[in-house]
Amino acid sequence: MIAYNSGMHTFITFGGFRNIATAFLLTLSSANHFAIAQNTAANQPTLAVILNSGEASVSLIDMPGRQVIKTINVGKEPHHLMMTPDQKTLLIANAMGNDIVLMNPTTGELTGRIPNIIDPYQIGYSPNHKWFVANGNRLDRVDIYAANGADLKLAKTVKLAKTPSHIAFTADSKIAFITLQDSNELAAIDLETQSVLWVMPTGKVPAGLWMTPGDQYVLVGITGEDYVQVIDWKARKEVKRILTGKGAHNFRPLGDKKHVFVSNRIASSISLINMQTLEKVGDITGLPAGPDDMEITPDGKTLWVTLRFAKKVGVIDIPSMKLMTVIPVGKSPHGVFFYPRASWE
Repeated sequence: MIAYNSGMHTFITFGGFRNIATAFLLTLSSANHFAIAQNTAANQPTLAVILNSGEASVSLIDMPGRQVIKTINVGKEPHHLMMTPDQKTLLIANAMGNDIVLMNPTTGELTGRIPNIIDPYQIGYSPNHKWFVANGNRLDRVDIYAANGADLKLAKTVKLAKTPSHIAFTADSKIAFITLQDSNELAAIDLETQSVLWVMPTGKVPAGLWMTPGDQYVLVGITGEDYVQVIDWKARKEVKRILTGKGAHNFRPLGDKKHVFVSNRIASSISLINMQTLEKVGDITGLPAGPDDMEITPDGKTLWVTLRFAKKVGVIDIPSMKLMTVIPVGKSPHGVFFYPRASWE
């Protein structure tokens, strides 16, 4: 069992012709080491928030019942979302609406709106919560805000070419990394000075980013190809390519500080990577088209994934690595969120 046992685990390729048997060890020496184990069944989320980027709406899903209970219009092209540092408010970024909608994450009630946030495609707080970064995917810009929760004050607009996409931060909050999808590059920005430190080439159409433990490497989902690019960002060089599947796109850590999932949008699969060995250790295959953003329940048992091309959300049992059900939602579902959730480590 991934979430609770150490030892062997068999990953089942349930859409193909064979089983993939993979061994890996999860060190569960204490509850503090594995935050998922701290949650009880009584502390499970009941409401999932799905951003329908092609319909300017949000689907609210009753998680126990596995069905949409309400659809709310929020603004044009809601792609990504982020919790405020106090974990009380969900921010929904409307890229074409040029604003951010505020939502109660457990009830789905809209509580406000932040206007004049220009082209906020991807958003994120620095680990120290001092900075809020909004990537302007459409306008080739990155806006850096001084942040006090949802109170945002623009510090500087940084022009980057072309098509700023996803964000990752160093643990010390000094550097933000930005993928540039249409120029096939990775940029590093100094947050204190809001200046570009460097830009380096990547594979075709870089998208999702994830930092390995200790900020040793940056993992880049190469959506235009079939691999995760491992970059030594201090030396500014590629050190490895991890083959996962066509359309390697976005990341969600398992929560054990060792493994991370990556969605493969074109292959319609999800891969699991060991961040210590930099090897793929398993696959979930046979998914409906376009797996994209992912979230994990706090007990570590269930992975929810938006299926962007299928207009559905998939619910996957992590111990067996099997798709349990799909839930129809709106057009081009992108972000997924529920609270509480498993640790993002």
